[in-house]
Amino acid sequence: MNRGVSIIEARIATDADGWRLDRALADAVPTLSRERLKVLIASGHVSGPEGPVRDAKRKAAAGALFQVAVPEPEPAHNEAQEIPLNVVFEDEHLIVIDKPAGLVVHPAAGNLDGTLVNALLHHCRGSLSGIGGVARPGIVHRIDKDTSGLMVAAKTDRAHVGLAKQFKAHTIDRRYRAVVGGLPKAGNGTVEAPLARSPANRKKMAIVPGGKRACTHWRLLVPLRDSALLECRLETGRTHQVRVHMASIGHSLLGDPVYGSPRKAHRELLETLNFRRQALHAAHLGFIHPIQSNALAFESELPADMQELINRLNV
Repeated sequence: MNRGVSIIEARIATDADGWRLDRALADAVPTLSRERLKVLIASGHVSGPEGPVRDAKRKAAAGALFQVAVPEPEPAHNEAQEIPLNVVFEDEHLIVIDKPAGLVVHPAAGNLDGTLVNALLHHCRGSLSGIGGVARPGIVHRIDKDTSGLMVAAKTDRAHVGLAKQFKAHTIDRRYRAVVGGLPKAGNGTVEAPLARSPANRKKMAIVPGGKRACTHWRLLVPLRDSALLECRLETGRTHQVRVHMASIGHSLLGDPVYGSPRKAHRELLETLNFRRQALHAAHLGFIHPIQSNALAFESELPADMQELINRLNV
């Protein structure tokens, strides 16, 4: 079956004169990302005053009119599955989910189905982002499988681009609740240490000179028995950031199977409660709606397993 094609006309803005073509077109067509436009240009889907163009680096001239032929998104290869979702907010552009611990965000080796993406494909049928030429939910950030809490996904290309820009600019307000071992001597602090794949174990992240900048601001919420409930606010959002940063200052997350080093009493309590995940919950998510430009903020209560752990440590 042939895929349909929609034609978008884009006129180069005056202040985009002399820019690279892909950049100028991305400015003129906010529903398409610059990366998507690079692919469309290279595949002959963009025509200018002199006909088809295939060089994304060519200089754009102010006032020039281009036609961008955008094929309909291909169906996603992932299977749509009817998996229950806790939807916190939804409109025609985006959806905010309160993810339970144990749910993988994206299909990968070892978890080819039963993921959040599979659930969103079912829930959002007919209203999904086509970024990259494939109809799928716009996953612009992730939460570890065994971390619970708030996530946002895009349903339209324009929302996808807008949210991705905010994540790249680190303007998203993300705050986690974490139960850590040991009671910090100070009431708050900042860990700024670059993160990259561990040279010794590629499945782990580590503080590595020359890695990507990573910054976590933490503050003490509740002192507990030889432990504490912290709020961790992400200035950046790197893989395993909270887990690695807290472990680096001697306060690893309770239940963390990768970076944790629990005391004997904590190990015994975790076994008693059958608590088998890192005690980490994405409790707050704030951002600017990428289409309507209003500020949105969402809160998620601690899940029952973390609340029970805190209750047992608070006696």
